[in-house]
Amino acid sequence: MECVVQGIIENQHVDALEVLLQGLSGVPKERFRVHELCLKSGPNLGVVPSEVRLLCDLAQPTPSWTIRHVGGAMRGAGAEQISVLVRTVVESKASKNVLHYFYTLGYKLDHELLKSGFAFRFHRGAQITVTVTSANKMSRLHATDEATPVTPAIQLVEITAPAAADNYNDVVSAVTAFCEYLAPLLHLSKPGHSTGIVPTAAAAAASLMSSGGGKTL
Repeated sequence: MECVVQGIIENQHVDALEVLLQGLSGVPKERFRVHELCLKSGPNLGVVPSEVRLLCDLAQPTPSWTIRHVGGAMRGAGAEQISVLVRTVVESKASKNVLHYFYTLGYKLDHELLKSGFAFRFHRGAQITVTVTSANKMSRLHATDEATPVTPAIQLVEITAPAAADNYNDVVSAVTAFCEYLAPLLHLSKPGHSTGIVPTAAAAAASLMSSGGGKTL
């Protein structure tokens, strides 16, 4: 399982967000450049559609493929009352022949993206990962070098933390508390429930950049 929230931020405020995250985490950022393929099952695999994502981080010295399947979100009254989405996730390493393997099974390529940006990974009540991502589309199949931004002025911010059935409440609390530190720059909510740009972002970004924000909080 994982807990996740998302938000958006304008490009001109990304540097300020990086300064804030550096101060909060006390760890160096990690660059990534992930080629993501979204595959969907064909009719021969049953009436219930299935979707998997194949990920390859091209920024790594030796890029390798990961299979990622995102399952359903937790439901019920308890799930509705929290501001963090709790969902099942399964990941597994795969060989370079993984795309051919899924084609053989009957999956078809739905779309592909090149996701570039940076991440901070640290422990703050839970093992938290914050990613800041620019999503890019390709005009030709697998042409990652020709990718262009889907939303040129906007980047996606996502916070995730692994959880289990016996501790997800603690993880939700940790993620919610961390989101408060970022509130002046962006609003974070369950995926699919974005409320847009925060009105205080410009002032908060200017304050962060003028102060440097280099100290670990």
